[in-house]
Amino acid sequence: MLPQALRKSQGKTYVFANSDIKKLIVSCNYRITENGRKGNLEAAESIFHSMPTKTVVSWTALLSAYADNGKLSEARAVFDEMPERNVASWNAMMTAYVRSLRIDDAFDLLCTMPSKNSVSYTVIMTGFINAGMLDEAEKFYSEMPVAVRDPGVSNALISGYLKRSRLEDAVCVFRRMFQRDVLSWSSILDGYCKTGRITDARDIFERMPERNVVSWTSLIGGYLRIGMWNDGFELLSRMRRESCARVNSITLTMILDACANMVRLAEGIQIHGLVTLKGFGFDPFLCNSLMNMYSSVGWVADASKVFRLMDKKDLVSWNSLIGGYVQNNELEKAFENFLKMPKRDAISWTSIVVGFSNRGRMEESVYVFENMPEKDDVAWTAIISGFLGNGQYVQALSWFVRMLRDGAKPNSFTISSALSATAEVAVLDQGVQIHVHVLKMCLDSDLSVQSSLISMYAKCGNVHEAYQIFTSISEPNLVSINSMITGFAQHGFVKEALEVYRQMQTNGHEPNSITFLGVLSACVHAGLVNEGLDFFKSMICLYQIEPGPSHYVCIIDLLGRSGRLKEALALVNSMPFEPNSAVWGALLSASRNHMDVDLAKLAAQNLFQLEPQSGVAYAVLSNMYAEVGLQEEEQKIRMMKKLRGVRKQPGCSWIIVGNKVHLFLSGDQSHVEFDEIQAVLRIFFAELEYPDQKIS
Repeated sequence: MLPQALRKSQGKTYVFANSDIKKLIVSCNYRITENGRKGNLEAAESIFHSMPTKTVVSWTALLSAYADNGKLSEARAVFDEMPERNVASWNAMMTAYVRSLRIDDAFDLLCTMPSKNSVSYTVIMTGFINAGMLDEAEKFYSEMPVAVRDPGVSNALISGYLKRSRLEDAVCVFRRMFQRDVLSWSSILDGYCKTGRITDARDIFERMPERNVVSWTSLIGGYLRIGMWNDGFELLSRMRRESCARVNSITLTMILDACANMVRLAEGIQIHGLVTLKGFGFDPFLCNSLMNMYSSVGWVADASKVFRLMDKKDLVSWNSLIGGYVQNNELEKAFENFLKMPKRDAISWTSIVVGFSNRGRMEESVYVFENMPEKDDVAWTAIISGFLGNGQYVQALSWFVRMLRDGAKPNSFTISSALSATAEVAVLDQGVQIHVHVLKMCLDSDLSVQSSLISMYAKCGNVHEAYQIFTSISEPNLVSINSMITGFAQHGFVKEALEVYRQMQTNGHEPNSITFLGVLSACVHAGLVNEGLDFFKSMICLYQIEPGPSHYVCIIDLLGRSGRLKEALALVNSMPFEPNSAVWGALLSASRNHMDVDLAKLAAQNLFQLEPQSGVAYAVLSNMYAEVGLQEEEQKIRMMKKLRGVRKQPGCSWIIVGNKVHLFLSGDQSHVEFDEIQAVLRIFFAELEYPDQKIS
């Protein structure tokens, strides 16, 4: 039924002769539409009610006003009471259903329409795409009249394919189109850019009969995303010279975001100049992007200057400033501005949580988190990742359990953090429980989660399960490949680790420093000295990757195990940075294995300086002195250790009971159930001592 206030205005459509009445009707129709867009339905109804004569356009305008404001039942009532309908009326009602994802109702209307046009079919196709009903969209496309497909319906299907990363299917539709518009060309261009096929994208661009600002921006962004900065900026210059489509704030924002992501300060400064030249200096979106760009390269003072010069500072602006300070480890300024904010959201609070976590100040981080008015999945991830980043793996797991108990839904990053914590403490049961959550949440096809699962299972000793997950990935990325290589290497599956490395090269993946660390570790496990040295050389010469301390440790370990101690020492002396404790530790271990006392003394002395409270070097060197009969030197080392107050680190273990992690240190009596634990242990010891006697 028509809404009560409007029923009395129902009437038939008139044919006008008077031009003044026509102008009045057009004006009223426009005002109904405008009030509907602004959400002022009472005004729209009042205008409609006061109209002396109503056309089909008037009724359709009111229908759209209700639909635009979510009043679907009222819109349908208007549609049902209309004395006359045209194609636009039917399309407006179908559009209302599509926006509410009531695709079946929209499709039913299409089937009963007396006359349809290309817009009618485009509305239904858009509904299928937005509802994720791609199979239905394909069937609908194949059965509809070919004459009404292009360009609108075909464009909608292309959009659906691109959303599902089905570029080739989108291209097939594009090639079969008889009529294309600038949206058709731009969609395929953007699809090629986002998949890194920049040559194909450029070919499409040059063939376009008409280009708009979206076309230019897509290709410029495509070049910048793959690091082809000269080509991207040359295209920007060409756009400014040749194109009728003017560089706008969207183009400049995209370029600034690319500069931030790729840490390109020089180009970012150029774009800042262009922003000023074009008169966009007070555009809030551009100013926020400028702040992010300057913060990403460490110029947080310039980001702050942009902020101060802004006329209108919105919530995003404040968050950009605070995020920049946190990113550059200026926590005090971040917190100072956080307190000044006129309004805060979850992003504001989470930035401060991250800031305290980055400083290792987890108590303050937890305090801020606890005081958040609303905690989203990002905030939970931040606090869990904070514990993980500070080596507090047990606490990270405990907070993950608490997150689940509080009813918060973890995202893929939360899951990855929890799996990483599980891997570090090697608690397989907990990892399996998290894996179950992954399956329930349908995150088992997420690459970051898959990589974390591989790493977790491998570190917990279940290499077979890790490999099963790895082989289930249709297109593994470098992170998952590195996780598998490292997992095989850690457990001595050298042949398998090197086979994964060879497969990645065959498939066109380029290794990084983490890849080589896994490969070198595999060589260390198997004692493959020559192969390890070859990999080390290819890392430097073929892939131009600078080795880090961990890579040098592997090579020193390899040389040391094979007795090539002089070469190992020469490598230490040739390192482009000061050797750390791991390097000297590897040399000390090699010296111990081959009883080279002089080299052991050199390594130990460096360890005494780098890790004065670690007892390992003292123990190794004193034991070596004892074995070769240098008792006086042995006593000196033991006395030095005693005078410096060096103590052996206590042993540590943990168990999980009822989703709670219980940590135990050797000699520690702080556990809340210590007395009960002691009582149970006394019963166990008594039963061991008197097996035939019942202990009560």
